Amino acid sequence: MTHGGSLYELGLRCWLVFLLCVLSPCCEGGEPGRVVFSVGGAPNELDAWEELVKDFEKESGVSVELLRQPSDSAQQRQGLIVSLNGKLRNPDVFLMDVAWVGLFAHSEWLEPLRNIDPSPYFERVIEDVDTFRGELIALPVYMDGGLLYFRRDLLDAYEVGDFPSTWEELVSVSSKVQAKKREVEPGFYGFVWQGAQYEGLVCNFLEFAGSQGGFLFRDAQVILDTAENRRALHLMHDLIWKHGISPPNTYTEMREEQARTYFQEGQALFERNWPYAWKLHQADGSRVKGRVDIAPLPAPATGKSMSTLGGWHIGVSRFSDAKENSLKFVKYVASYEGQKKMILRLGWNPGRRDLYEDQDLLREMPFLKKLAVIFLNARSRPVIPYYTQVSDVSQRWINAVLADRVEPHKALQNAEEEIAALLERYTTK
Repeated sequence: MTHGGSLYELGLRCWLVFLLCVLSPCCEGGEPGRVVFSVGGAPNELDAWEELVKDFEKESGVSVELLRQPSDSAQQRQGLIVSLNGKLRNPDVFLMDVAWVGLFAHSEWLEPLRNIDPSPYFERVIEDVDTFRGELIALPVYMDGGLLYFRRDLLDAYEVGDFPSTWEELVSVSSKVQAKKREVEPGFYGFVWQGAQYEGLVCNFLEFAGSQGGFLFRDAQVILDTAENRRALHLMHDLIWKHGISPPNTYTEMREEQARTYFQEGQALFERNWPYAWKLHQADGSRVKGRVDIAPLPAPATGKSMSTLGGWHIGVSRFSDAKENSLKFVKYVASYEGQKKMILRLGWNPGRRDLYEDQDLLREMPFLKKLAVIFLNARSRPVIPYYTQVSDVSQRWINAVLADRVEPHKALQNAEEEIAALLERYTTK
């Protein structure tokens, strides 16, 4: 499909969403005091939200209407943008991907969440994502972060030590195990990760670069051409072309599910993915069931290990006509008991740090204790209103390096120049 065609379809979809929203009774205010909650997801997730809404209504006496949205996050985002940009009264409450919070906050679409104690949550997440101009504007409901999956049985069988703490160690261990395994399994690889041109590639790039790399801001400019970032891109390129421990289709096809499937079929030693893959790896029929463990991602030569922050946050519309009841609902969703119910129903990772020590949850999901350590080092992508455009530019140039079409130094320079031009357009509007 051409770029123009996709833009046309997006514009048409936005217009249809807008018309549906304007003509819908729920967007005109509806029952006084009723909270309209917009949320998307898989059918089982929406069913779990329905149950939580019923629990809240029973406890509070406040009526909540659940506005079911598609599972596609891009469609969810666009629908919210249309409603909020149009200053419509509904939805009152909604979930936001962590990457949207910056746009929504800078657009002044979010109502401050006053009289809420943020201390039970991960401090860095609250500071980096959910605080804007000194006020709390969102709360994490579901935490996510990149982590390393590894075959414990293979590390033991080939006596190559514990999980790697640096990228250099990962290359060394992967090369040794891959060489041995290929004597009987020619398609075996040491490490699978997300290298296709999409948002997941940026998340991986930040993790390869570590705590001292990534997007730097200086004098209102985004700096990408740094030693840490060049080193990260060289490594990502060499995993495919020099060391040969990542599949050739890494830069064309590898997204979360492709990497998960490859690892779950027993065809890889290490896998970078999000926590959702754990349950699937341990399910009946998985070839790696009972053989998998998790660890923090390796650290680069300079800096510390870092995990790209993902997840969903809850907020209240500044244009809501039921702000008091909306705040009550947000408090309930983000409460200890509210989040615990959702975790038990869906296996999510809680936004509250104190739930990672809950004994009921640890009995059901013992790996939560390890995730808590990983999330302490989680780092958000830039919380800026134009992040989507910055990401699009970055994805294209990073992927070009992986495809062996351009050197890392030149790619980062080109990305910097394009982003600078982008920022200039924003500041001169």
